[in-house]
Amino acid sequence: MALCDVVPTLLCKFPAIDEGTIRVVRKTIDENFKALVRAYANVIDVVVAPLQWFLNLLERSFTGAPWILVLAILMALVFAASRSLRITLGAGLAMVAIGLLGLWNDTMITLAIVTVSTLLAILIGIPIGIAMARSDRAQGVVNPVLDVMQTMPSFVYLIPVVMIFGIGKVPGLISVVIYALPPMIRLTNLGIRLVDKEVLEAADAFGSSPWQKLKNVQIPLALPTIMAGINQTIMMALAMVVIASMVGVGGLGRNVLQAINNQFFTIGFLNGFALVGIAIIFDRASQAYGRRLQKHSEVVHG
Repeated sequence: MALCDVVPTLLCKFPAIDEGTIRVVRKTIDENFKALVRAYANVIDVVVAPLQWFLNLLERSFTGAPWILVLAILMALVFAASRSLRITLGAGLAMVAIGLLGLWNDTMITLAIVTVSTLLAILIGIPIGIAMARSDRAQGVVNPVLDVMQTMPSFVYLIPVVMIFGIGKVPGLISVVIYALPPMIRLTNLGIRLVDKEVLEAADAFGSSPWQKLKNVQIPLALPTIMAGINQTIMMALAMVVIASMVGVGGLGRNVLQAINNQFFTIGFLNGFALVGIAIIFDRASQAYGRRLQKHSEVVHG
């Protein structure tokens, strides 16, 4: 005799909501959301216009400038961050290899997208991380949101973004920012919370205001951890670029998507190599800079 013949039906079959009711609720929510977006379409266009302008400006600057100038500036920035000739030469060789493969323009477009998304993540993430570090209540509210953002499948981000902003570079950019934002917030919060309490007590003893304590003590000591957050943000932005290409973002991500659709192994591999090259350059330079900040912090406050 089957178990469901003995025990009540409630224990054998989950009492799901009627399918018709679920369909009506879904349709109502979708229609109201679309109506809200249509009602504020002009406002949305005004809000995203500066973002579109800045992204286009950066793309034109990167793709329009002579490649040797872009390469020199990039190597100078890498050396300034890492102070390592090995990392700088490695970055230069990687970029030259990308150029020889005919992927220079697409790489520049991807660099523009990653640069803008990283800057936005920093501008949004650091203030939120500071607010979390200063308030347990704020941390309790923001942490579940970050958990959802980090566990939600990345493709799901594209649905509301496309519904609100349509297809194009800016919707893809916003989806990249949403995906890359959590580590920036978490590590800013963590870095400030890990500042030695004795140092904070000394700052209080000298009569520092909360703003002075944050600016002169907490943020400088938390900089290595914040740099780790920037590093993770860049890596996640590069990972999301391929998925964001589904909604109109160009560059290397679009090439990878086309290679997947058309089963072009070589094209996909070469563009993937270019993405890996960019990721390694950013990773090595930012990690080296973080280590330098850590050593400086240990010397000053040791």
